Amino acid sequence: MCSHVAIVTDSTAYLPPAALAEHGINSVPLTVVLGDEALEEGTEISARSLAEALRKRRPVTTSRPSPATFAEAYRAAAEEGADGVVSLHLSAEFSGTYDAAVLAAREAPIPVRVVDTQMVAMALGFCALAAADTARTGGTLDDAVAAAEKRAAQTSAYFYVDTLDYLRRGGRIGAAQALLGSALAVKPLLELSEGRIGMLEKVRTASKALARLEELVVEKAGDARVDVAVQHLAAPERAEQLADKLSGRLRGLADLHVSEVGAVIGAHTGPGLLAAVVSLR
Repeated sequence: MCSHVAIVTDSTAYLPPAALAEHGINSVPLTVVLGDEALEEGTEISARSLAEALRKRRPVTTSRPSPATFAEAYRAAAEEGADGVVSLHLSAEFSGTYDAAVLAAREAPIPVRVVDTQMVAMALGFCALAAADTARTGGTLDDAVAAAEKRAAQTSAYFYVDTLDYLRRGGRIGAAQALLGSALAVKPLLELSEGRIGMLEKVRTASKALARLEELVVEKAGDARVDVAVQHLAAPERAEQLADKLSGRLRGLADLHVSEVGAVIGAHTGPGLLAAVVSLR
């Protein structure tokens, strides 16, 4: 009898429902706390509602799934016939999600390998898809983990935000960096590196920042076969414009995903976010 490896991720991967169903991936939701109301990402609060709340300066925080929620996901996988689970999550630098998954894995009825991908958004999504593809073709737990880790090592994420204030409030970027950006009236380009958000470049105008974002993706991709994701919060025109330019310039483009991020990431970046993820196959 062939072994079956189940794949679990979390809602910050922002994989479309169709992709989750096609690849058999279970996505565990994080929570957005809006005022005194706790709402599950993806089902109970939309990106549009989140953006409107931020514009009105309503208090917004986020929280990890409980270990019990992960435990239920692992039990469900076992009941569906899985012999093991690979559980892939956003950077432990951003959230306690990884820690909650580790706690649940200790009591799971089948082996569970929990992986801190050090990624987020579609950078995490690409890792989950790689693991799922490996599992679907008969790969073992170790094979699926290796596929996800390899994809993470070959994935870069760059993003632009209108202001660093939301990242500063949530503790995702240092206060000194945030204040420097404000004082100089620069538009920040950021990158995800070793699970942390860091300042990549400071550009004087939004238009120059967005043009530089395009160049960063083109430089990283080179002639390689790549998947690319363009993601935004309340900035669809920016996203479509960037996607159109990249589709015409990337010679090795395999898949191009354009989508809006969910409420959890949006709460920490604010409206106007534009992100580009490039992942080598």
